[in-house]
This record gives sequence, C-alpha cells and structure tokens, in this order.
Amino acid sequence: MSQGDFQGGCLCKSIRYRIRGAPVARALCHCRSCRLAAGAPSVAWISVAHSDFEVLAGEPVRFRSSPAVIRTFCGKCGTSLTYQHDEDRDTIDVTTATLDLPEAFPPTREVWVEQRIPWVALDENRQHLRRGSTEGPGSAA
Repeated sequence: MSQGDFQGGCLCKSIRYRIRGAPVARALCHCRSCRLAAGAPSVAWISVAHSDFEVLAGEPVRFRSSPAVIRTFCGKCGTSLTYQHDEDRDTIDVTTATLDLPEAFPPTREVWVEQRIPWVALDENRQHLRRGSTEGPGSAA
C-alpha cells in the first residue's frame, strides 16, 4: 500500500489511531522483548513517520521496556500498540495486527532472528537480519 490514510486500534476499541502516508518499513520481529510484550512468538510492525501517526480516541499507556524504548498499549484490554526508540524520534513502529487492514502490510524482512524461538520457521521470501533492522546488507542471517 502506498500513500494513504489508514486506521487501527485495540481489541476493546477504546483506542483508535490513524496513519497518514506510507510506511517506511515493514518487519517481523523475533526479539525476546517484543515476544514478551505481545505474548506471541513474533510481532509484525510497520514503521511510519511519527508526524503521520495520530491517536484519535483513548489514551495509550506508556511503558519504558528498556532504557531507550517506550512501548504503548491499551490499559483496558492490554493490546500492544507502538514502539519508539529514543534515538529515532522521527519514526514510530505500530503493531501491524492492530491495523484495520493488516493484510495490506505484509512484512518484507525478519529481524532479530538470532533470538527466534527455534520452532518458528523463517519465511524464505523475506530478508533475514540477525539483529535489528538498521543493520546493513552484510548482516543478513
């Protein structure tokens, strides 16, 4: 999906958000922190310009999951919503599954594959990075 206006929200519908513009990245993360935050074997994310992200309803709860990372979630139903690193205030990562049309944003790469649960298969059609998504091409697993 290219330029657009798309929305999403949490399970209980208390929080709704809108994104204007196209994602700058789409990834499936296997890191332990994301797995624990979501209670899932991996988490799909879209990265968007922070200026393109707007909360329309509700107030997400903020949680500092590590010294440089703030995650948000719904305080009523617990849905994991966003991830933002202090060193990159220009973008925000939004959980793909909370979008109204998550199927429009399939991941193009898998990150932190070195922390992947062994029984989770990698998709051979995606780029694989041992660690974070900012690694160069020589770091692919």
